[in-house]
Amino acid sequence: MATVNPYLMFDGNCKEAFDFYKNAFGKEFADINFFGDMPAQEGTPPMSDAQKAMVMHVRLEISAETTLYGSDIFPGTPGFKSGDNYSVSINADSREEATDLFNKLSEGGTVTMPLADTFWGAYFGMWKDKFGIDWLINYDDPAKVHPH
Repeated sequence: MATVNPYLMFDGNCKEAFDFYKNAFGKEFADINFFGDMPAQEGTPPMSDAQKAMVMHVRLEISAETTLYGSDIFPGTPGFKSGDNYSVSINADSREEATDLFNKLSEGGTVTMPLADTFWGAYFGMWKDKFGIDWLINYDDPAKVHPH
């Protein structure tokens, strides 16, 4: 059965926010990656050192049932609005479950990142549903995934 957790987006202060949450919950990051860790993307201008230091993905396991995820918005992304900076994150138990949930929940909405294999080893996609809610889905194939 899939699990559902909040995914919070920040405009450059994700690390600061998650350090605050980490201390409040008395936990350590399960993992943290930065935009500078990402391979260069064709057609994308080089990032500054400040952009490379921004958080691409952080995971804070609060309990066995609850994980708080976060990221800074990709450097240069327009339209960030505080208060609208979250997504619902689904962690699927199988590739088939991820595909099924992606297809059902994105129906009538807008796919913002097609479901596909990623450079970090996960099967991942994002969409805004027909009610305006942002979602993302992730399946970590144990044979392929790199820690994220």
